[in-house]
Amino acid sequence: MDDTQEFFEESRSRIASYPADSELTNSAREFMKHTIDARYSYNFTWMGLPIIQYPQDIMAMQELIFRVRPDCIIETGIARGGSLIFYSSMLELLGNGGKVIGIDVDIREHNRRRIMEHPLYRNIEMLEGSSVSPELFNEVKMKTSASECVMVVLDSNHTHEHVLAELALYSGLVSLNSYCVVFDTIIEDLPAGTYNDRPWDIGNNPKTAVKEFLRQNQNFVTDSAIDNKLLLSVAPEGYLKRIK
Repeated sequence: MDDTQEFFEESRSRIASYPADSELTNSAREFMKHTIDARYSYNFTWMGLPIIQYPQDIMAMQELIFRVRPDCIIETGIARGGSLIFYSSMLELLGNGGKVIGIDVDIREHNRRRIMEHPLYRNIEMLEGSSVSPELFNEVKMKTSASECVMVVLDSNHTHEHVLAELALYSGLVSLNSYCVVFDTIIEDLPAGTYNDRPWDIGNNPKTAVKEFLRQNQNFVTDSAIDNKLLLSVAPEGYLKRIK
C-alpha cells in the first residue's frame, strides 16, 4: 500500500502544531542565539567550498528549487562561493540548462579563482559591483530576459536601506509562484549589539526591510509554513513567495 500521501499529511500536521509548542520554539531560539555567537554556520561546505549557511536553510532551499524548478537563480552576496556551487548543483540535477548569477561588491581574487576552478562553475556567472547599482541591475535584467522561471536570494549588505533597495529592484524579476529569499532577517530577533562590528542591528536589518516591502507590495507573502518547519533558520519571515 502506498502511504506517501498520508506521510505528507502527517508532516503538514506536525509542522502546523509547532508554533503552539513553546518549549520547542523557545529552545530553537536559544539554540540560534548561542550558535550565532559560536559562528556555527561557518563550519559547513558544499562540494568543497564554504557555504556559510545553516543546514536547515539549505535543505529548505533544496525543497524550493525542486518544487519551483527555476532556470535562473540570482544571488546577491557571494562570500566564499559555496552557495553558488549549491545552486549550480541543484540546477544541474534539474537538467534544465539553468544558470546562476552571483553578484558581489568585492569578489576577492582567491575566492573567484576557487569558484572558477570548480566543475560546476559552467552554470555560473559572477558580476562585481553594488547589487543596487542601476547599471549592474540592468545587466542582470538583460541576462534573465530569456529565463522562464527566476528565483532570487538576497544575502549581501544587511542594512535596512540596502535590502529594501534590493527588494525594490529584484522582486520584479521573480517569477509567479517562485521566491525571493531574504537571508539574515534573524538580526532583528537577536540581542542588540550582536554584530557590533557591522552597521546593522535591531531596527536596521533585513527583517525590517521585508516588513516595509510587504506593506508596499501586495505581490508577495511570507511563506510561514517554511518558518514553522525549519525552527532553526537565519531567515525567519524571509521566505517570500510571489503570488501575483
